[in-house]
Amino acid sequence: MEKQDNGTEQFIPELYSELRQSIIKMPKVIKKASGIQIYGKLIKSIIYSMDVAVIANNDADAILAVYPWTPNTRILSAISTVSQVPILAGIGGGLTSGNRSSRLGSFAEEHGAFGVVLNGPCDLDTIGIVNETVDIPIIYTVVNDKRNLQELIDNGVDIFNVAGGKETTNLVRWVREQFPEFPIIASGGQNDEQILSTIEAGANAITYTTYGKTEKYFQEKMEQYRKL
Repeated sequence: MEKQDNGTEQFIPELYSELRQSIIKMPKVIKKASGIQIYGKLIKSIIYSMDVAVIANNDADAILAVYPWTPNTRILSAISTVSQVPILAGIGGGLTSGNRSSRLGSFAEEHGAFGVVLNGPCDLDTIGIVNETVDIPIIYTVVNDKRNLQELIDNGVDIFNVAGGKETTNLVRWVREQFPEFPIIASGGQNDEQILSTIEAGANAITYTTYGKTEKYFQEKMEQYRKL
């Protein structure tokens, strides 16, 4: 049973096939977030993973496809092949910048991405170049309270993605105090309490990290096979 906005409970049937039962489910507390509408699709839960097996088997509303290596079109192509939901694609912002980020943004857009993600060190020129090139939202990753957020918005940023580690909730609150209605995505942590506190601080959508999930599911499956 799930509670509606008016407090009443609503039963939601869940259907799975024999071969599709072991999917990674997002924490239900994320549904308390308002969500962000992108091209008519409401996005509340965003799974952060570069594991194509995880990307193909989850119930998140979108995929956050960012990673610490130089962005690569082949990686994005692989993700877009297996993902069944919108992708928010990393296009650099640190070592990768300027026209290269712009070209990666164009590639991401052509492959159906719903947004492009730029890293914290990204300079204003890169944001401006990407903004002139792509027609999908630009997501800037806020990692501390050192940047002038207004100038980021003025240069084309459409959504803030807050990733401040242990300070994420405070950082979300800092952003929300300045911009009461600006879209905010934020990492929610690993338990319901952390996720809820991030939502209450002002996050519209939550990213959920899946480190170790593939190994966990595989271990469980192997234990079942050993009992056969």
